[in-house]
Amino acid sequence: MILIDEPQVPWRGRWWSHLASDTSYAELHTFAAALGVPERAFDGDHYDVPAELYDAAVAAGAVEVRSRELVARLSAAGLRRRKSRRGRGDVSR
Repeated sequence: MILIDEPQVPWRGRWWSHLASDTSYAELHTFAAALGVPERAFDGDHYDVPAELYDAAVAAGAVEVRSRELVARLSAAGLRRRKSRRGRGDVSR
């Protein structure tokens, strides 16, 4: 299932959501591509999506969840990738 949280992260003058899948990365990449989200927006286990695409993502089938639920569902599915201690890159599972 594709999940999206509310745009609540400010960055570079915009507000951002997180788009994720609790099923597979393949599902996530396919959904993001259909929305027109560039590959560079992928951040290890989710896409950073600008607020301008939030409504389109929901209309396309993304389920609105709180940020904590999104992280919990990624973790439960074994799809959560934590940042390294330096805050860059992924730590191998």
